[in-house]
Amino acid sequence: MAGKFSKAVTTEQVAEWIEQGKTMQIVDVREQDEWDSGHISGAKHIPLGMIGSRHTELDPKKETVMVCRSGNRSGLACELLESLGYNVSNMTGGMMNWAGNIE
Repeated sequence: MAGKFSKAVTTEQVAEWIEQGKTMQIVDVREQDEWDSGHISGAKHIPLGMIGSRHTELDPKKETVMVCRSGNRSGLACELLESLGYNVSNMTGGMMNWAGNIE
């Protein structure tokens, strides 16, 4: 896997979608300590190494936004999920660029 995926969204777009109440799944693929340091409200935590075994927890038909620290790991998750038929987008810049609220 090289992180080749079809769709990317900016942190600003994701923040706007949240504000508008758009139906989507946000999945954070960072490690537990990164998640604990702050994450997007409502996001689901599935570390990258577990995506292959836990992808069935996600609805493949829903818009899904993948998040990590910078956008690299989430890109790998996008590649895998897209190959399985999921509707996924990578949040470019990741949490490093996130200016919205965090939990």
